[in-house]
Amino acid sequence: MTQNYRITLLPGDGIGPEIMAIAVDVLNLVAEQFNFSVTFQEALIGGASIDATGDPLTAEALHRCRQSDAVLLAAIGGYKWDSLPREKRPETGLLGLRAGLNLFANLRPATILPQLVGASSLKPEIVDGVDIMVVRELTGGVYFGQPKGIFETETGEKRGVNTMAYNQSEIDRIGRVAFETARKRGGKLCSVDKANVLDVSQLWRDRMTQLAAEYPDVELSHLYVDNAAMQLVRWPKQFDTIVTGNLFGDILSDAAAMLTGSIGMLPSASLGESGPGLFEPVHGSAPDIAGEDKANPLAQVLSAAMMLRYGLDQPQAADKIEQAVLAVLDAGYRTGDIMSEGMKLLGCRAMGNALLEALKE
Repeated sequence: MTQNYRITLLPGDGIGPEIMAIAVDVLNLVAEQFNFSVTFQEALIGGASIDATGDPLTAEALHRCRQSDAVLLAAIGGYKWDSLPREKRPETGLLGLRAGLNLFANLRPATILPQLVGASSLKPEIVDGVDIMVVRELTGGVYFGQPKGIFETETGEKRGVNTMAYNQSEIDRIGRVAFETARKRGGKLCSVDKANVLDVSQLWRDRMTQLAAEYPDVELSHLYVDNAAMQLVRWPKQFDTIVTGNLFGDILSDAAAMLTGSIGMLPSASLGESGPGLFEPVHGSAPDIAGEDKANPLAQVLSAAMMLRYGLDQPQAADKIEQAVLAVLDAGYRTGDIMSEGMKLLGCRAMGNALLEALKE
């Protein structure tokens, strides 16, 4: 019997609908090639949802996502909604989606493709061969801790408060995901914290050290977050798998992404203990080029590949997509963000067509 998967698409804002259309074409083709089927339904999130409903994530959209086998997101946000109250901004919808699906583990690979070594802002000898996986805790820490808000003190002065907090169980579950991920990769895990000044980080370090006893085949090391940031740009090849909290992971995964030369090339996966995962490129909505056929769809397509691998248990189809991406890069095709001398500049749609041709070969 042919396996059918229900996928909720969240095209979002800016270039989101353009790059999502490419991913859908790719998924339809590989589904046919590997004898499974996909049923798509769309839902609104971010600015598109605000414009239509006044809410960045409606209960109906969250329900659709929960009833799916996987959720594929493009991009959210834009200048249009930046002045809204925080609870009404597009990013609040994304946080609500992560919390509503109980997605506590964010996997963000930063892999230097041989064809794009020259696109990095760092020297080739520094970045050539870099292959890092950042495992970021996604539903705790300073983004979700209470109390939070802007308050008025007894003297009438404004005071902004955010609370960084982690329970032992939250640390342990992301720690186990990280150790299991490192076990499948190079067997090295670096835990990043700020234990020299933060009590919450001291608990984080204590728990990671305790967990290490369960994974004798994984080499655990620790770095303070400021040193980790420095080491990422000094000698990134020392890292295999990195695990860290929500705030530090947000910053370090973007830094790692730029080692590759373009944030437009990188996918991510957000996973929970059960239920559908969320798969999305790490770049933004790029409203300045929306509708101009200039967007790079490769990160969206690679996010679809991660969805097949981690969410739908279709690793062969994921492999085929990743090989097609390498093939179009080998052929010299580039979008503007990764363009270099001697390459062939393509728009978003033309890059999608090149991918489909590579998949058919």
